Amino acid sequence: QPILGELRASQVTPESIQLEWSVPEGTFDSFTVQYRDAQGQPQVLPVEGGSRTVTVPGLSPSHRYKFNLYGLWGRKRLGPVSTDTVTEGRKEGRQAVHALHFVVSLAAPDPEEEKPPSQPRLGKLRASQITPNSVQLEWSVPKGTFDSFMVEYRDVHGQSESLPVDRGSHTVTVPGLSPSHRYNFYLYGIVGQKRLGPVSLDTITGEGICRVCPSPLWVLGLESPVPQMEKPPSQPRLGELTAPHITPESIQLEWSVPEGTFDSFTVQYRDAQGQLQVLPVEGASRTVTVP
Repeated sequence: QPILGELRASQVTPESIQLEWSVPEGTFDSFTVQYRDAQGQPQVLPVEGGSRTVTVPGLSPSHRYKFNLYGLWGRKRLGPVSTDTVTEGRKEGRQAVHALHFVVSLAAPDPEEEKPPSQPRLGKLRASQITPNSVQLEWSVPKGTFDSFMVEYRDVHGQSESLPVDRGSHTVTVPGLSPSHRYNFYLYGIVGQKRLGPVSLDTITGEGICRVCPSPLWVLGLESPVPQMEKPPSQPRLGELTAPHITPESIQLEWSVPEGTFDSFTVQYRDAQGQLQVLPVEGASRTVTVP
């Protein structure tokens, strides 16, 4: 199996850190960088398998960050390798920029500034359908296109949850919620190695009690018969999750899908240090080994 080399910070600014690593042996399908932001929220940054560097944007000046790099190889996640780095202070960063500009201007006239390519933009996030156990979210992209989206929220126990969404979708149903509970949903747009946003929405799930309000008879359609309600298409259903094989360093999970099909699965857990871990699984799979 492939091996991850040393992880280091090759460039540090007040708002970003560029990470570099090596792969001394073999190749990985992709990588994942995980860290906590200045507010302590877990962040996940996907990286293509051919890359050996990534820039982590949106950081806070003079703040210590710990970055964990994982290599994804088939259904296994190897690593992590880690590095601790402190971002620069804002004042020092600005002085460095001014000094560099002065040196360049002595050598040649200032070149005309090129206009950077415009970034895509997330529109308003809204809840189009609410039930006691789920919320359907919808959003728009007024400008540009994203590679994918990520919905983040906290469940009724306060645990952080992440829901990936394909680039072509502008709607997603968040399942497994609790009735009459307030949820705050955050939507991020992912383009390349950057995560833009979030746009957020505060909403409360339904009460789980069917209440029928009395209506006058004339409202119930004297002009035409009441149409028969169509039965909604049945949703796929997850079966029992079991651990058929356990070793000191790994656990093999298996599950069934008694009804319907899923596009993909996500296994979430916390490691021995309490860090949130996310393991994606293909929709056709019914087993995965957590390394």
